[in-house]
Amino acid sequence: MSSLNGSVLVTDDDPDLRRVLRKTLDALGFEVSESANGEQAVRAVAVRQFNAILMDVNMPGIGGIEACREIRKNAPRCQILMLTVRDREADKIEALDAGADDYITKPFSIPELAARLRSAVRRSATAALDSRMPISIGEIEVDPERRLVRKSGAVLRLTPKEFDLLHYLMSHPGIPIAHSKLLRAVWGEEYGQELEYLRTFVHQLRKKLETDPSAPEYLLTELHFGYRFREPS
Repeated sequence: MSSLNGSVLVTDDDPDLRRVLRKTLDALGFEVSESANGEQAVRAVAVRQFNAILMDVNMPGIGGIEACREIRKNAPRCQILMLTVRDREADKIEALDAGADDYITKPFSIPELAARLRSAVRRSATAALDSRMPISIGEIEVDPERRLVRKSGAVLRLTPKEFDLLHYLMSHPGIPIAHSKLLRAVWGEEYGQELEYLRTFVHQLRKKLETDPSAPEYLLTELHFGYRFREPS
């Protein structure tokens, strides 16, 4: 079995779907394991590392959301992609707040799923690096150890919180991050509802990062949801 594209744990109570995904993803170069419910997934992650987990939301037992929370406690670097037939914004926010990194709605196309998984594996590899290592995306480089930000080699003057916000976003490239999750990650657990506060920081950060802040290339808006930093090209 090839592991060219990384290891994936497929968690779904539908054996037919698991069989199709195993066969398809294996052919695409992923190393695939299976679990039939959330409890099995939690146990599997406790004994080995995976680059990514495909997790169905609606399963018997503890369910995908609770399993995601449990897995996130023990595997902070593993990428968790939730699979669901639901597409309401509230469901998406619930999954991401539980610690999921992405959200895929059934039915999905195999090319889309494979692309999302490859991105997840790349993020997993990036997360495994020392958090003090510099991150470069396009013209932007952030150096966490020295708390420096450069654009095309020129140092940008950021406030401490602007730096923290940028570093968090660049550490999760391509991932839409909910307003509430971003506030808690950067400002602390007591935050979560201060949307205008967050928008102000994003506005200021764009003025320093972007060539044209009104048409950002790096710090992108996810309408009515949150923000994401562009993926490396």
